[in-house]
Amino acid sequence: MFKEDKMSDIMRIYSNTQAMKTRSSLMNVNNKLSTHQYRLSTGKKINSASEDPAGYALARTLEKRKRGLSVALQNVTNANSILNIAEGGYQNLMDILMTVKDKATQAADMSFSPEQRLALHDQVSALLEEVDEIVDDTTFNDINLIDGTFSGNFHTGEKSSDQLFVTLNNADSASLGVDTIDLTTATAARTAIEQSSDAIDMLSSLAQDVGEYKVRLTSKQSALDTQITNTESVRSTVEDADFAAEQMEMVKWQILQQTSVSALTQANSAPQIVLSLLQS
Repeated sequence: MFKEDKMSDIMRIYSNTQAMKTRSSLMNVNNKLSTHQYRLSTGKKINSASEDPAGYALARTLEKRKRGLSVALQNVTNANSILNIAEGGYQNLMDILMTVKDKATQAADMSFSPEQRLALHDQVSALLEEVDEIVDDTTFNDINLIDGTFSGNFHTGEKSSDQLFVTLNNADSASLGVDTIDLTTATAARTAIEQSSDAIDMLSSLAQDVGEYKVRLTSKQSALDTQITNTESVRSTVEDADFAAEQMEMVKWQILQQTSVSALTQANSAPQIVLSLLQS
């Protein structure tokens, strides 16, 4: 029965059913081939939601997360830069305070004359003015860092709750308690030793706070790096094309395309058999 139907189709020249079926198959092959060629050109196996709705939605969710994590990582990098500047300012102040304590220790010794103590006092006064200038000049994007006004949250993750609150305390001469240092007498110099020593301890505590913030930021940076890598790996598995597999599929469909074209040619020429029946 099947063979009779095929023969009857060949005998009908008005509608070439075999050619129509072969053409439909060729169009399907061309579509498949085009899909694999497009994937090779874009590097993605999912290029539109229609190809894989669930996979497309998952890939976009993973991309959203990765981009949020990447921006958070940049925020952490910026935060580290700010804290590095603040730490550098504190360190410069520490060097000055160490010098001030040395001068106070010298001025407290009875071997120094009043004139020499006055010279040491003037030198220390100049250094303390430098302390306040350093505090004013320690900035990031025109934001003062160590004058007691810097306080706020660094956004360190993709979620709104991922924040690190940072406060940098004032380190000017008045806050450190060294703005009234006097080295003009041995007695005043001994007091100045205590003042500068306390200021050094206070400044050490401020620098320690910065160090602790930096440790936390370093931990967050490491975690973000890992999360970005893992998220991108999953997204790649879902969305990116396997070039070897796509190339093999493309070769397969290229061969089928050639055989379909050949079959269509034969199907189009089949009705010519009818002419032999009309030849005398």
